[in-house]
Amino acid sequence: MTLMPNETRRGFLGLMTGGLLSGGLAVAAAPAWALDTEEARALIQASLDEVYAVINSGQPPAQMYKAFEAIFARYADVEIIARSALGPAARQAGAAEFAAYRQAFQGYIGRKYGKRFREFIGSRIEVTGARPVKSFYAVTSVAYLKGRSPMEVEWHVSDKSGKSRYFNIIIEGVNMLASERAEIGAMLARRKGDLAGLTADLQQAG
Repeated sequence: MTLMPNETRRGFLGLMTGGLLSGGLAVAAAPAWALDTEEARALIQASLDEVYAVINSGQPPAQMYKAFEAIFARYADVEIIARSALGPAARQAGAAEFAAYRQAFQGYIGRKYGKRFREFIGSRIEVTGARPVKSFYAVTSVAYLKGRSPMEVEWHVSDKSGKSRYFNIIIEGVNMLASERAEIGAMLARRKGDLAGLTADLQQAG
């Protein structure tokens, strides 16, 4: 299978997540399943249906960015993704400071990947299956993009936060959370560890 260029692949990952994520997520050894295979699969299908409705809506870019941010907030576990992307600094942050960062991160994801959404007009993703893996479900899918080879995409879904949400996307071995962790880590390093400064940067970035 032919890999997509990095920027396009990352754009695709962000479109789906925002997300974009197994690294850094603590999971229980013996979960009590409330979520099941069909619910996990249905969650991803519903998310994709909304994504493609926005892509093909013809809305102005700014409205599309807001719409995709809302989809990300609705279907992704933003709390887990934001904490994992921030890394160790998340444990040191105060509640209000982290909440401001989380909100900025959510908006950053919507704008950052929203700018690439037009690349996916006319494409489609087919959900092909779902299976339990430790304490989450892996939902598999295949993305068909114009002029490119199909891509295998795996979504990790859990209800650990109290609601069924996806917390990771892996496309052909590329972990979206790891990519975002590297980018957020670099941004934080430029701010010399100042989370408020990072938050301000995220509010303008994307």
